[in-house]
Amino acid sequence: MRLIALDIDGTLLDSRWQLPEANRLAIAEAARRGIEVALVTGRRYDFAMPVARQLDAPVTMIVNNGALVRSHDGQTHLRYVLPAETARRVLQLTLPWRAGAALIFDRLRENQLMLEALDPGDTLRYAYYARNREFIGLAKPLESCLTEDPIQVMFSGPVEEMRKAEALLREAPFAAEYGLAVTVYENKDFAMIDVLNPTSTKGIALAEWAALRGIVREDVLAIGDNHNDLEMLNFAGIPVVMGNGVSALKCFGWHLTSSNDEGGVAAAIEHFALREAASCA
Repeated sequence: MRLIALDIDGTLLDSRWQLPEANRLAIAEAARRGIEVALVTGRRYDFAMPVARQLDAPVTMIVNNGALVRSHDGQTHLRYVLPAETARRVLQLTLPWRAGAALIFDRLRENQLMLEALDPGDTLRYAYYARNREFIGLAKPLESCLTEDPIQVMFSGPVEEMRKAEALLREAPFAAEYGLAVTVYENKDFAMIDVLNPTSTKGIALAEWAALRGIVREDVLAIGDNHNDLEMLNFAGIPVVMGNGVSALKCFGWHLTSSNDEGGVAAAIEHFALREAASCA
C-alpha cells in the first residue's frame, strides 16, 4: 500500500463532524510507515484545511471534487476550471434554486465563495457559511462576479429540490460542457450539486495524482461514503465503503467497513494498510 485516499464528511469525520482519535492515530501510523495520505473531498481547500491540520501527517489535498490538487507544501499541481460562460448559462438555467447557489473561485483568501445573500434564517446553510465567513463574498446578481473562470457552481438544499435541479442540469442541451458531482445526506434532508469542468472528478484527479507519484492503482486504498466518491472508489485497487455509506455504493461488491461513528476509517487502514506493512520500530 502506497497511497490512502480519504473522503472527509461522512467518512473521516463522525456524524458530529469531529475527527475520531482512532482515525487520527491510524493515519499517523500509516504516514510513519511511508504511506502517502490524500484527503479527497468536495470541500474547498481552505474549508478542508482545518481537518488536515488535525492530522499528524503531511497530506495531499484533492479538493472541489477533484478540480484542484495541492500537495502538503501548498503547491498547486492540477487545476480544472469551468468556463465563465458555461457557469453563466448554468446559473440562468437554475433560477428557481438561486437561494442555494454559489460560485467558487480559486482565490487566495477573500471572495473564494460568492453568494447573493447570507441569511441568518437559513438553517440549512448559515452555520456552515458563518464558520467560513472570511472566505465568502456577496454579489447580486451572482452572474456579476463572473470576471474570471470559476472552479465550480454549487447548489445546496433539501434533497427533493436538489433532485429536481439535478434532473434539469442533466437534461440541459449544453450538459456536455460540465460534469456533476452529487452528495446526498438523506438523514439530514440535505444535498449538494457541484457543477464542474467535465474532466473533473475525484477519480480522475486521484488517478492523475497517483500517476505523477508513480503509484499504480493496485497500491491505492480509497475510503468513501457518498455518490461523489464513486469514481474514486472505482479507480482504487482497494475500494472501501463506509457502513453509513449510501446504498448506491454497496452494490459493487466492494469492501465494507464500520460507520463513521465507529472508527470505520481506522479499521480499514489497520486491516488493509498496516497489517501487512513492515514495522519501523
